[in-house]
Amino acid sequence: MADDALSELVALLDLEPLEVNIYRGRNRDLGGSRVFGGQVFAQALVAARRTVDGPREAHSAHGYFILPGDLAAPIVYFVDRLRDGKSFTTRRVTAIQHGQAIFNCSVSFHCVEDGFAHQSIMPAVPDPESLAPELQLVREMADKIPEKLRPILTQDRPLDFRPVDPVDPFDPGKQEPVRYLWFRAIGALPDEPLIHQAVLAYASDYGLLPTALRPHGISYRTPGLMVASLDHCLWLHRPFRADEWLLYVMDSPLASGARGFVRGAIYTRAGELVASVAQEGLMRLRPGATP
Repeated sequence: MADDALSELVALLDLEPLEVNIYRGRNRDLGGSRVFGGQVFAQALVAARRTVDGPREAHSAHGYFILPGDLAAPIVYFVDRLRDGKSFTTRRVTAIQHGQAIFNCSVSFHCVEDGFAHQSIMPAVPDPESLAPELQLVREMADKIPEKLRPILTQDRPLDFRPVDPVDPFDPGKQEPVRYLWFRAIGALPDEPLIHQAVLAYASDYGLLPTALRPHGISYRTPGLMVASLDHCLWLHRPFRADEWLLYVMDSPLASGARGFVRGAIYTRAGELVASVAQEGLMRLRPGATP
């Protein structure tokens, strides 16, 4: 059931405390050969927040993916308390598997303050109700999905993604390096701000790097293609709810040296810019492969 998928995601982000500043997280298989980067990023954010006292929420998180995550092993998060200031709190998180760091992240928290305000205007796109859920589109092409992956890729999802301009991953064609995606949790979430921040952090890595593949007529399903997030940065500007529609606007201004760079802006349905994202990722065709 879809509600079960959302409950599983909330549980996935609810880390197990092992010791002071040390937490353990489980994994969820999304059909890749490694742990989904958005999961590690979101769990690191949760681990950092668990060590912060008082009403301070994350305003930025900067992470580096060091090694692929092993789906079969839990991830242990070590938090370093770098600074507790009057307005800002800084934490460093290291994610460990098999005795090695697979990811590290710096997270900054800020108390609520008034100040200057301006923002860019949200692009005009179709309403999410007029668009097909991505899961529906995936299930309609299930016969193209390798049989081993079919049950995983067509399973119920905790988030409802609705692409404005969906692309067939098996026949992508060349597209502009711009992507628009509505998303929200498939059910109501608790009111705790951390849960909404963590769910957005989780979703912020979904479909981001493929934006840089669009001009080249390839997709993550192209044989011989290696894609992997190298780093991921998230800025959280305003309060929001991840169980209400959010528009993810992505663009890739550059790909070079087997790396693609992608930017993202996340708006509420009312047009408020609530988060910004930046990521660089590996985009490499194995020798002998052709786009």
